[in-house]
Amino acid sequence: MPRTSVKKKSSTKKRAVARSAKQGKPLKAPESDKPLYIGIDLGTARSVVVASNGQRHWIESYVGYPKDFVARKLLGEGPLFGYEALENRLSLDLSRPLAQGVVHSSTARDEQSVQALIQFLIDLVEPRKGEVLQIAIGVPAAALRSNKLAIREAVAARADKLMVVSEPFAVAYGLGALNNALIIDIGAGTIDFCLMHGTVPTEDDQRSLTTAGDAIDHQLLALLEEKYPKTSFSLEQIREFKEQHGFVRNDGRSVIVEAPVNGRMTAHDITQELMRACRSILPGIIETAADLIARSDPDFQDQVRSNIILAGGGSLIDGIDEAVADGLSEYGPVAVSCVEDPLFCGADGALQLAREMPEEYWQAF
Repeated sequence: MPRTSVKKKSSTKKRAVARSAKQGKPLKAPESDKPLYIGIDLGTARSVVVASNGQRHWIESYVGYPKDFVARKLLGEGPLFGYEALENRLSLDLSRPLAQGVVHSSTARDEQSVQALIQFLIDLVEPRKGEVLQIAIGVPAAALRSNKLAIREAVAARADKLMVVSEPFAVAYGLGALNNALIIDIGAGTIDFCLMHGTVPTEDDQRSLTTAGDAIDHQLLALLEEKYPKTSFSLEQIREFKEQHGFVRNDGRSVIVEAPVNGRMTAHDITQELMRACRSILPGIIETAADLIARSDPDFQDQVRSNIILAGGGSLIDGIDEAVADGLSEYGPVAVSCVEDPLFCGADGALQLAREMPEEYWQAF
């Protein structure tokens, strides 16, 4: 059954196209002494924030700083974020601070970018003066431990309480898939797995793979450059091809796109290359899922195989649920489904955790 009619809904997808608070409109929200709960999904490609006051936003996970005085004259002093940073990337030192799903802090600029991005996301939900900010942030499963310190430092100036959880656990909590379920969150930097069995998941219940959406993009770029050596492809263009047309099953379709050849837009058939690149992540998904299920209690493995849920942007690749089910079918009956809103489900789950998690799971500042 086709899933595009479900997955392409955009009524709640509010994209934030704005600059830093310095350059944008200052916040003038009234004061409040009540808590504001915030859920954030820090993604390699996109970051999402939702709050208990009804605010819902997403941005591309890019931060850009003007390169020189001409760029500063054109764009202003402060950083640009998301789509605006991408649109002006030739004038900017562009940072993607969550490459491979990990918060990078190897340089002062990396640390600055991480802090700026998180604080920008917080500002988007317009907290009132005096509100107690309780923020739950989702990060990749295997990077949970190493990311906690960097996130804590980035949030300390704004949050009153912080909780850092794995992204697939946040998805599971938001969906209510708390027992005998396997969540597979297919992002740009990582593919994260979380086995739910009625308790808070441990490290043994979770895995991360770094061969994910970005790896598809780089492989597709290499394949197309080999096939069409006279054509100029950009990585952003390649990513758009994947997001609009990605598929994994050979069903006779054709994917024709346009790209410049010597400055003239020309039609290109990318069908086989796109399918090959999208299929490249399947072996890792199937092998890791099978291993996690095999390590679970034998009495409940059939139930887990019948409750596998795909999330993240990669779940929009056409046919990937059927392909994962086919790959796992040798182990017994399998049922694989996809979340209805892969963009917001992680942040929504984080917000629900922020509302409901007991005091002992919070870190106060």
